Amino acid sequence: MTTGFQTETIVALSSGALPAGIAVVRISGPAAREAITALAGPLPPPRRAVLRRIRDAAGTEIDRGLVLFFEGPATVTGEDLAELHLHGGRAVVSACLDALTSLPGVRLAEAGEYTRRAFENGRIDLTEAEGLADLLAAETEAQHRQALAQAGGSLRALYEGWMRQLVEARAMLEASLDFADEGDVGEDATDAVAPTLAGLAAAMEAHLAGAHRGEILRDGFRVAIIGAPNVGKSSLLNALADRDVAIVSDIPGTTRDVIEVSLDLAGIRVRFADTAGLRETTDAIEAIGIGRAEAAAESADLVLLLQPADAGMIHVKPDERRGATLVVRTKIDLAPGVRFGSGTLGVSTVTGEGMGALLDEIARSAREAAGDPAGVVPARARHREIVADALRLLAEARMAPAAELQAEALRQVTDRLGLLTGRVGVEDLLDVIFSAFCIGK
Repeated sequence: MTTGFQTETIVALSSGALPAGIAVVRISGPAAREAITALAGPLPPPRRAVLRRIRDAAGTEIDRGLVLFFEGPATVTGEDLAELHLHGGRAVVSACLDALTSLPGVRLAEAGEYTRRAFENGRIDLTEAEGLADLLAAETEAQHRQALAQAGGSLRALYEGWMRQLVEARAMLEASLDFADEGDVGEDATDAVAPTLAGLAAAMEAHLAGAHRGEILRDGFRVAIIGAPNVGKSSLLNALADRDVAIVSDIPGTTRDVIEVSLDLAGIRVRFADTAGLRETTDAIEAIGIGRAEAAAESADLVLLLQPADAGMIHVKPDERRGATLVVRTKIDLAPGVRFGSGTLGVSTVTGEGMGALLDEIARSAREAAGDPAGVVPARARHREIVADALRLLAEARMAPAAELQAEALRQVTDRLGLLTGRVGVEDLLDVIFSAFCIGK
């Protein structure tokens, strides 16, 4: 599609931070041909790199580099697109951008504008754009694999498949209305589409069941470290991070707030939270910290309940408000020979004993909770909310007493799912989504 948004030609540095070995300046829009001709002479053959001298309007040489031209609409943005591959010096790139933006109808790109144009020109859908944003932000192997699958269209294929089934069901119902005088034709149509709608409902429910896995892959597996004051929570956090993150002191109640550290374990981001010591207190500030500790435990995927090695045997009662709980005995270097029950690990942050086994257990739990990173799961809160709403509307459609009412209800379900891919009603979301991209992407 062509919009007023795309009447200007945009330019930006699309490679890494300067200085660099090579800098790639990307030009996209209706004046891309003229821009290349103005700076580098005759237009090169499409998709072929040629070596040219790059000059400004006064004829001053900026650099010698490769020039490429890609003819729209078969480009990443759906428009004519050109690239200049230059030496990656700040002065070189600055001079090149100045020369380009001095041309009529050419301006610097805004954050995410190339990807937004790709979306508006139908080269990608909204889920693929979000996947690309996640791919650029990925820090772990699991995040990388999940984002790559989404950017490659895994969610788009799923959601568009659902919409095709809904359209076919609506078509059957609406066609039956043309023969409403033929006895129970409408009733036959509702019976005919019932298995399809039941299958769609089951597929949506299964998709939503994987929502937490998607959240873990994208945002991280949350581990809360809790226990009484001076049990070694901050020491454990520092040992896990391999640096002094939290203050360690013999004075009880030192930790007043939640301190978080992220690690890459087995390719999954794991977020450790050190919390205030759990005890009765009359200190108002410490009480706030204890409340936050309880909240961290309730939102965690795994709780590490710390107890000193020389404490007596404890029985951990299941707490439905918390995630799975792993008992960890600390300071085992001070209690040699002490034996623990099954399901309990012992560690020493002084000698390092037991730390490997603890990390292995946390990594195992994280892998189990995250599942297959390439699986098709709703990766964002937006996806989860829309699918849940569509499922509710689908339930209402299945209960509709007549074919015409069911057809209208299914139209609402289809429109709701269209928000996922950006086919309908997403204008208010676009600025938010594409502003998360860097300049040049």
